[in-house]
Amino acid sequence: MSINEIQNQIIEEFSVFTEWDEKYEYLIDIGKKLPALDSNLKTNENLIEGCQSRVWLNAELRDEKIFFAADSEAIITKGLIALLIKVLSNQTPQEIMNCEIFFIDKIGLSQNLSPTRANGLRAMLKQMKLYAMAFFPKKN
Repeated sequence: MSINEIQNQIIEEFSVFTEWDEKYEYLIDIGKKLPALDSNLKTNENLIEGCQSRVWLNAELRDEKIFFAADSEAIITKGLIALLIKVLSNQTPQEIMNCEIFFIDKIGLSQNLSPTRANGLRAMLKQMKLYAMAFFPKKN
């Protein structure tokens, strides 16, 4: 499934909720379903700078696609990183580098996150794109 198709799917999932309390609950549920990150990956190297809560993000390249794994101590932050993983994991470095993330605005996250959480969300997305750049095949 393409990045845009996944984003549209997330938009559709969130559209059933009319109140922001419901959307936050759903976001928390998404975070609870995020597979646990191996404790040996919870290192300073995997810690995302710019997040108020601690967020660890690991990426690995398999069969020319990037697979992300993450964890956070904060439940809403864990839901945010889980959404980004859903959108960007199992995609090629080029697809991640070139994508436009639009679901954040469409589901209303931009307007309803505190400034510190919004900064953290931007930091998570930036780190995922940096991983994509690092894994992008270099041409000689």
